[in-house]
Amino acid sequence: MSFIRIVLFSLCASLMVSFNTLAADSAEPQTAIEDASNKLKVRMQEPGFSHDFRKINAFVNEVIYPHVDFDVISQLVLGKLWKDASPAEKDSFKKEFQILLVRTYSRAFVEFKDWSVRFLPVNKEENEKKAMVKTEILQPGLQPIAVNYRMHNINGNWKVYDISIEGVSLVTNYRTSFKNEVERSGSLQEVIDQLAKRNNEALSAQNHS
Repeated sequence: MSFIRIVLFSLCASLMVSFNTLAADSAEPQTAIEDASNKLKVRMQEPGFSHDFRKINAFVNEVIYPHVDFDVISQLVLGKLWKDASPAEKDSFKKEFQILLVRTYSRAFVEFKDWSVRFLPVNKEENEKKAMVKTEILQPGLQPIAVNYRMHNINGNWKVYDISIEGVSLVTNYRTSFKNEVERSGSLQEVIDQLAKRNNEALSAQNHS
């Protein structure tokens, strides 16, 4: 299983409910994550659900959208490229990058079977507008996987803007990938067009499988 799929699966497992408040006591976000994991397991046990990729994809999109700051993630992923991108390129990239994440989450749903989440203390930063939620993903016979969620408070809602697995950042990983693609193609728009093409082909193939 790739780094990205493991990270994204763990995000899905943890974002089934809203982090509208993050109390000084770490029990509240941990309870939310535990409840989320249990709900996810129940849904995956529904007859036929794990075999219908369209349902899974729609379910994942509905679950994660309110809890992930796609604007900030897209900006961080493009890094310096964001500054020079046109408004149209920014909008297109954000749209296609969200589709990429959602369909990757959805594939991870199908491939991961037996798992649980261990909850570690939440770290809040001094300004109390940012926090790190620490978890470990447990699977039988395997070493625990450390997964940390960087979150910030936007108008009273806590949203994820980066995830790290064993110290490796999802944002950094994707930033390197897209930077290399732009250098090879010479055009951010070309990379966006190729991403849109891959998204369309992947969704079409899954919908007809």
